[in-house]
Amino acid sequence: MPGFTQPPLSADGFAIRHSEPTPTARGGLRMAVLMAGSCLPILGTVLLAPELPELQDKFGAEPGAAVLVPLIVAVPALAIALAAPLAGIAIDRVGRRTLPVVATVLYAVFGTAPLWLESLRAIVASRALLGVAAAVIITYCTTLIGDYYTGQDRHRYLALQTVSASVSATTFLILGGALGDSGWRSPFQLYAVGLLVAPAMVFLLPALRPGTAAAEEAAAGQRTSSTGGLSAICLLTVFVGLVFNAVPSQTAYLVNDLGVQSTGLIGLVSAIASAASVTGCAIFASMIGRPERRLPMIFLLCGAGSLAIDLAHDFGFLLLGTFLNSLGTGLLLPTMLTWAMSGLDRRNRGGGSGLWAGSFFLGQFLCPIVMNSLESRTGSLHTAFGAVGLASGAAAILLLPLLRRPRDDEGAWQA
Repeated sequence: MPGFTQPPLSADGFAIRHSEPTPTARGGLRMAVLMAGSCLPILGTVLLAPELPELQDKFGAEPGAAVLVPLIVAVPALAIALAAPLAGIAIDRVGRRTLPVVATVLYAVFGTAPLWLESLRAIVASRALLGVAAAVIITYCTTLIGDYYTGQDRHRYLALQTVSASVSATTFLILGGALGDSGWRSPFQLYAVGLLVAPAMVFLLPALRPGTAAAEEAAAGQRTSSTGGLSAICLLTVFVGLVFNAVPSQTAYLVNDLGVQSTGLIGLVSAIASAASVTGCAIFASMIGRPERRLPMIFLLCGAGSLAIDLAHDFGFLLLGTFLNSLGTGLLLPTMLTWAMSGLDRRNRGGGSGLWAGSFFLGQFLCPIVMNSLESRTGSLHTAFGAVGLASGAAAILLLPLLRRPRDDEGAWQA
């Protein structure tokens, strides 16, 4: 597992900038490529959710269809969770260029494979391989943002990455539903976009200057390394992934439990929650200081939203709860990501980014399993959200020591 270190800090609490080559010429295009690459894993995990009923009708007669059909949607997230840490290590060792470009081409190949595959098991296998390719892509894009930027610039672009993921999730759900009207195979055509992103990576994403890594490694030699620190952050990130995915994955059921069957109102709740998440990311990008010091308050905000969902007995109160929760998760995700990235140097940034991404997608994969289990134990999905709210409050209390850290503190969690 890669070590977790904290770079030297300036007086304002941000990492001191080394000679990293921040993209200037064609910088907007380069950032657009990084954002597009960051959206590809989201395309892999949410696009087919609207097609589950039709897929069940198509393959319902095959042995094991009750388990395999839901895996068509779920298995990419699990594959990302398992493969991202290994992908990050490979990127650190093989280099920043060849492996991600190959993975993006394979993403298009595996993503479009169900257009001609007939076997349900073969489709599930192709979806798993798609997840492996997506793991390389998301780790690569996060690693390059860490390579290119430090301090407030890094915070801003990591926040932009999470905004792109949030907006693309909603967009891809809508596209998946629209394309599904032409048949269950139609949405798989969108995965061919990987063939456009791959050459853009080759021509628009520059490599670091040779001297940059040497300078950063020399500075890293004077830092304190803590593998336990990154492990603790990633363990917390699993919970963050669960909290982040709870409202998007359960919105329709929450609205239906109130006796509301209107798809328009379900869409309204989803749209407002998505806007709140994007707003949280935008607020984060404008804030200064150590992001991790804000975690107790952010978890309290997420918990308050979840408890409001638990107490909601009408549509308006449910809307308020989902808004507060999503505003909190919009702040939470970039905060956790920047905290993890701030302690990595170029030698271990790929491995650390992959470990963090794997932890987040593991939380997303576990979310419906945990929520279903809580619902069965408590007797209500709303009460299950109350349990998540209490867990968020407990996390806030456990993180209170972060508020007492001096501004020039190392910032890493010691093993």
